Amino acid sequence: MDIELYKGGKSTIEGMSDILKLSSNENPNGPPLGAKQALIEAGNSLHRYPSSDHLELCQTLAETHELDVSKIICGCGSDELISLLCRGYAGSGVEVIHTSHGFLMYRICAMAVGATVVSVPEKDRHVDIDAILNAINPSTAVIFIANPGNPTGTRILDIDIDIERLIKRTPKDVLIVLDGAYADYVEDWDGGARFVESHTNVVMLRTLSKMYGLGGLRVGWGYAPQHIVDLLNRVRAPFNLSVPALLAGEAAVKDKEFVNAHRKQNNDARSWLAAELLEIGVKSDPSEANFILARFPNQVQAEACDDYLQSIGVLVRRVGSYGLPNALRITVPNMDGCARVVAGIKRFWRQTR
Repeated sequence: MDIELYKGGKSTIEGMSDILKLSSNENPNGPPLGAKQALIEAGNSLHRYPSSDHLELCQTLAETHELDVSKIICGCGSDELISLLCRGYAGSGVEVIHTSHGFLMYRICAMAVGATVVSVPEKDRHVDIDAILNAINPSTAVIFIANPGNPTGTRILDIDIDIERLIKRTPKDVLIVLDGAYADYVEDWDGGARFVESHTNVVMLRTLSKMYGLGGLRVGWGYAPQHIVDLLNRVRAPFNLSVPALLAGEAAVKDKEFVNAHRKQNNDARSWLAAELLEIGVKSDPSEANFILARFPNQVQAEACDDYLQSIGVLVRRVGSYGLPNALRITVPNMDGCARVVAGIKRFWRQTR
């Protein structure tokens, strides 16, 4: 009961229908057409149990990302894989490390198995490898690192150097989990697969909820050394992904053109949105995800801006629970949506001043 309830992004405003929802980092384009068609066809198989090995989806992921299919594991969103990792490798008497602005599910899942949570500071909203290394002790069992981060949108600047340094100085019996939920938006980052290939204690997590627009179906996947996959397969439910989720997920991953097109749309719109907000005095760090973290002078102004945006039908996300009370996380919409956000914040800013 000490676990603080996770609250998803708000999706409705009473009495309002023209809502621009930018509170949950959802793909504004929706999923690929092939995934929608696969979902319809899945209706013919709803009386059948899904496969327990997720083989077809795993093979598609392996071919797309050039990975070893035997080292892939699928979950009901990457949330479930975070939970399974805590169940398999943490518990009473051990510690789980995450960074101060890290994804809330790290804390929740660690506490659920009785582990002690250790939150280490970030440096200007960036993961601080030295702070993580300084927190490691004989009780450390798992380290969670989101790259790019949520809700910061920042990434580790010298990825290869810093992560290799972390791995080298971390005891081999400590699990290092690289959460790449937003890796699809970074052109030169594979989410951490390269480190899984060469080390025995590194896990990569990915999701189809963001880039592929399948948040409503809950499809996540991980890449890990065989001994870790074997353990996780023993503690997960055998039918943790539904038939529709598996079929739509497989179809979505096959659509490489969709990924390239949406990445360009998102990154172009993100740059424009950040630049326009900076021009009126709202700062944000360079984001590598599908959102920006807009920073205000103080918590009062951030919450007042959120209240104003809600009054005009725009929903963003307060992130005080992530230790960032003076900021708002704004999902990157299409260009029309970006214009609506900028116009709203400009009006709020004029009124405030």
